[in-house]
Amino acid sequence: MTASKYTLIFFLVFTLTSSCFLQQELPVEYDYSYRGRFDKYDTYDFVVQNDVRNFGNSQLKNLISSSIESHMKFLGYRQKERKPDLLLSFSVFIDSLSLRGYNQPKIEDWVKRPDRDLDYNKQNFAISKGTVFIQFFDRRQNASIWQGYATDKYNSVDLADSRDVQNAVKSILNKYQFFSQDFLKRQQELRKQGEKTL
Repeated sequence: MTASKYTLIFFLVFTLTSSCFLQQELPVEYDYSYRGRFDKYDTYDFVVQNDVRNFGNSQLKNLISSSIESHMKFLGYRQKERKPDLLLSFSVFIDSLSLRGYNQPKIEDWVKRPDRDLDYNKQNFAISKGTVFIQFFDRRQNASIWQGYATDKYNSVDLADSRDVQNAVKSILNKYQFFSQDFLKRQQELRKQGEKTL
């Protein structure tokens, strides 16, 4: 890896981590599929959600989707309507409930040595009222490969406060830190084009 690649990676990691200090991140749980190919995705789109019971406020729905779009753009993903690699879905739990999750290795450890035959150790999480839930589907596999959500370790998100909602989305998605497959390649091409115009 060249020095310029190290510089770019350092800058991206620094930017991502330094942004966390602007507002305290919320405690988040996430689960993932051992079938996920997290180094192979480049494009995404949102699942068409016809059920608007959780989004009587269209402003809330737009705020959550735009916050997700910002994170995905930061990671180098392109939004694509036709046959995207990933389909994204999100919900807001108006009432508290118990959600089944899994006790798994940290995803950043698992991707270094992926074992697709690991067992899924089930566990239940208490979900607070006003919790944002985000799910990623692998379109080709037609299966969920990642989901993130808040637990009862903090009070509910104030859905009327845009900063609180954005912070909840950011806290959840900061657990999904996989750059798109060709992100660095595209960044290098853009940098070379910029050097040619100087």
